[in-house]
Amino acid sequence: MTATIRAIGTAVPQTTLDQAAVRDLFAGQPDLGRLGRRLVPAAFDVSAVEHRHTVIEELDATRPGGLFRQDGGDLVSPSTGTRNDRYRELAPALFVAAARDAVDRAGVDPAAVTHLVTVSCTGFTQPGPDIDVVDQLGLPAGVFRHHIGFMGCCAAFPALRIAAAFAEADPSAVVLVVCAELCTLHVRASDDPDQIVANSVFGDGAAAVVVTGGGVGLRIDGFATATVPEGASEMAWNIGDEGFEMVLSTAVPKLVGVHVPAAVSTLLAEDEVAADVPVWAVHPGGRAIVDRAQEALGLPDSAVASSRNVLRDHGNMSSATVLFVLRDALEQGVADDSALVAVAFGPGLTVESARMTVVGA
Repeated sequence: MTATIRAIGTAVPQTTLDQAAVRDLFAGQPDLGRLGRRLVPAAFDVSAVEHRHTVIEELDATRPGGLFRQDGGDLVSPSTGTRNDRYRELAPALFVAAARDAVDRAGVDPAAVTHLVTVSCTGFTQPGPDIDVVDQLGLPAGVFRHHIGFMGCCAAFPALRIAAAFAEADPSAVVLVVCAELCTLHVRASDDPDQIVANSVFGDGAAAVVVTGGGVGLRIDGFATATVPEGASEMAWNIGDEGFEMVLSTAVPKLVGVHVPAAVSTLLAEDEVAADVPVWAVHPGGRAIVDRAQEALGLPDSAVASSRNVLRDHGNMSSATVLFVLRDALEQGVADDSALVAVAFGPGLTVESARMTVVGA
């Protein structure tokens, strides 16, 4: 029986960052050099992000200071341990909220969930937030649990592969996948171009899906994975002393443009071109990534509209983002039997993708 995404749930923190205001906060830091003073406004202004959500309330300059910002406005760079303490404190609520939204939308009894797959690359803790999902939603104490960590922005796809394998092997399986990322825990004032880009696009959020064998929703027709070895040094995710360090060079959009057509080619029929698929859920790692993917695949603006909507309203939430894009596309309206292709990019450079079909719209 073919696996189907029955529902998509989402959750974001309460604090919303206006892009212009957070740009001014970072641009006004006293330790910025000449390069930083030039790059910060440029990166924020071309990001195509209007607002994002964060678990760090003090990044909203209208609020009192805290661990990341003093009352006077100067940003502080906590240690990685301190940042991870905040992850341990704040991540469970996002995991639980997105999971509950997905289960409610799917009309599934939490007690019927047989497998739980969690995904995150922005913090580490054990016991992990999967325990909170089990306890607060009332999942069976013996539910199978699996965690995918530190795979970056494309990690929803291996999670969906695992969920699909369970659902196809066991008709009674009900698989809950939850991706939650607290990317803004790793921001810091910097003259480094990669860090400036990260500061300008990353936000916090969580998304979850319920996967079963058959039923109404998004039928999963197939997956594809490709790696671009020459991009390994252009997109990376490492642990530093002052948070996790994102490498996201200006070469990434070009690499995406060159390699994405071949990476997704196995998901297209022999006589089909990319533009024949009406919706492409392209992970909006940044505006240039969506631009290059659209251009390389020859897609109309309508095909990537949801990617741009999510980038505008939420920024890049790492692994959760592509699920936000799929949900936005479904809410905009996709006809029954229509195909969708979802694609995301991660360290490696890795291109993960999946083809889906709308069933029972």
